[in-house]
Amino acid sequence: MKTFTRRSALCLGAAALGLVIVPARGNGGGSEVTVWKDPYCGCCGGWIAHMEASGFQVQSVDLEDMEAFKDQRGVPADLRSCHTAEVESYLIEGHVPAAAITALLAARPSAVQGLAVAGMPSGSPGMEGPDGSPADQYDVIAFGEGEQSVFMRFAGKQQL
Repeated sequence: MKTFTRRSALCLGAAALGLVIVPARGNGGGSEVTVWKDPYCGCCGGWIAHMEASGFQVQSVDLEDMEAFKDQRGVPADLRSCHTAEVESYLIEGHVPAAAITALLAARPSAVQGLAVAGMPSGSPGMEGPDGSPADQYDVIAFGEGEQSVFMRFAGKQQL
């Protein structure tokens, strides 16, 4: 079900007046993202908000048995986090910054099944602490065809 947003209302009103508005988008370019998450997880909402602020269109699906879902989708056990998403046929595991997903979609590597941030690093999107709290440095891992490699490095949302 599509939600009616403030942007939709503005565009509809402008259309009624005969104006043409091209909505500004972040780096996500309007790509659709489906996120499967545990209904009791609080940090997933922060990551979803980060993705939406970056121009992605996000749908959220609550699942009780995330481990079985991750097994079914082929998410490597050592890269698992609290939620799994899909964008343009790529899997996104955990708190991957939108900048890394945008880079993945620009490159479209055929050998890559997805990107992952294992665990829940402090300062990663959705895991921000109070202002001024230190952010962990972490790797975004590309995975696929039994291989894993560092795709990008971050400290919080800042690429290193």
